[in-house]
Amino acid sequence: MTSSGASSGARVRFAHAPGFWVIAAAFLITLAFSTVPTPLYAIYQHRDGFPTYVITVIFASYAIGVMASLYLAGHVSDWLGRRRIALLAVLAQVVSAVIFLVWQDVPGLLIARFICGVGVGVLTATATAHLSELRQIARPAEDPSRSALISSMVNLGGLAFGPLVAGLLAQYVASPLERPYEVFLVLLLLSAVGIALVPETVERLEERPAYRPQRVAVPSASKPLFFASAIGAFAAFAVFGLFTSLAPTFLGGVLHHRAPLLAGVVTFVVFTAGAVSQAVFVRFERGHQLRIGLGFMSLGLIGVAVGGLIPNLAVFVVGGVIAGAGAGLVFRGAVATAASLAGPTTRGEVLAALFLIAYVGLAVPVLAIGLGIALLPAQVALLVFSAIILILVNAAVLRMLKATT
Repeated sequence: MTSSGASSGARVRFAHAPGFWVIAAAFLITLAFSTVPTPLYAIYQHRDGFPTYVITVIFASYAIGVMASLYLAGHVSDWLGRRRIALLAVLAQVVSAVIFLVWQDVPGLLIARFICGVGVGVLTATATAHLSELRQIARPAEDPSRSALISSMVNLGGLAFGPLVAGLLAQYVASPLERPYEVFLVLLLLSAVGIALVPETVERLEERPAYRPQRVAVPSASKPLFFASAIGAFAAFAVFGLFTSLAPTFLGGVLHHRAPLLAGVVTFVVFTAGAVSQAVFVRFERGHQLRIGLGFMSLGLIGVAVGGLIPNLAVFVVGGVIAGAGAGLVFRGAVATAASLAGPTTRGEVLAALFLIAYVGLAVPVLAIGLGIALLPAQVALLVFSAIILILVNAAVLRMLKATT
């Protein structure tokens, strides 16, 4: 239940309209922090000499943290309040940043990434709901889809900016494994202060319900279409997972470009393409978005594979950008399709199931390609990855398109 602000307390200094942008900024900073390690993995690897699959394990610990928190705590802000849970999520990121700074061995990286994932999972669910409610109170006549678009763009935009900032700092500032975390530690603390001053939009219940994990429900009559949507989301996240974990390894090894800034820029443009494509094609109907997204992802995955095989930096990067643009549209279409399968009382549960499967896509394919690199040439592993994701996304999108016609 939302409140117009009576329960927000006398300490709140922001109105709902500026509070919306404070939460959006905190969301963006938190997600940016989650991708800060991307251009730094190669530096850790060069310093410590661990094999490439260790990078995928470190990255997978983040995805596991996200999935665990989505399932166990993604819904608790419905009972305890948006502001309180968002604040706890950001403070978890503060803890993660401190661990990155004081414990830079592999065990420390694993723990820091897991805690980071936990914070992101909690904040993703909480901030998305909080943004929607703040916007509804501030602008009740506005189309709710605008808030959803802003939330989606903040999500992908944050994931894009983290590697760019980290790459810049690692390239041009001393202590590349400390400065990025120090900068984001300050930004996260400022975000926590801002969240504490934002209005609450949920009335806390006098009798708190008994805790239960997030229900994960799939409508039985629509299971084939739901799983098609879930596979589409899985494939889209697999592309993003590749560029937030192993892309710097391919750039430095196969393509012989080791600059941290380049690794950050490549990841930045891939995620930015995903956000921009959603904004550019927002007025298109879902079927057209899915067709465009499928075309972009197919062409981009081919480009990524060819760029690795030749090898050619330009082809690899252009392929990644096109694949990222397609992944943004496919993911948006998958969410819209899944949401349409359930009524208001079960929509959250259906989307919870979709996001859990999507985050499996963030972890499992990247783990598989990391292990593949240990057994096969990197170019072959990348080719196999691209082929599998290409098959999955075509099967998923064609099934979703069949349902929309």
